Amino acid sequence: MKRRKKGDKVIALAGKSKGSTGIVMRVINGKDKVVVEGINIVKKHVKPNPNSQQQGGIKEMAAPIHISNVALVNPTTDKASRVGFKFVESDNSKPVKQRYFKSDGELVDIQ
Repeated sequence: MKRRKKGDKVIALAGKSKGSTGIVMRVINGKDKVVVEGINIVKKHVKPNPNSQQQGGIKEMAAPIHISNVALVNPTTDKASRVGFKFVESDNSKPVKQRYFKSDGELVDIQ
C-alpha cells in the first residue's frame, strides 16, 4: 500500500510550486513520482498531427514530481502531515491496513 494515492489532496514541499496544493491525478510507481493537478506546470511544444485533428502549439501540462516533494494535506488542520499505517478492526474477522495522519491519528481513508 502506498502513502499517496490517486485523488489525494497534497501540498508541494519543494520546487518552483512550493506551497501550492492540488489533487493527485496519477501515480507512477516505477519511478516514485506523482502527477498533481496545478503543481509543476511546464510548457510543452506540440507538433500538429492532422490525422488525429491535433493542433500544434505550446501547451501547458502538469509534469511528474518526486513523491518525497509532496505531502498529504490533513483536512482538519489544512496543513501538511506525515502518513503512517495501522491495522483497524473491521466487520470481517481480519484487521485491515489503513493510512492515518501522524499529527492527530485520524484515518485518511474513512470507509
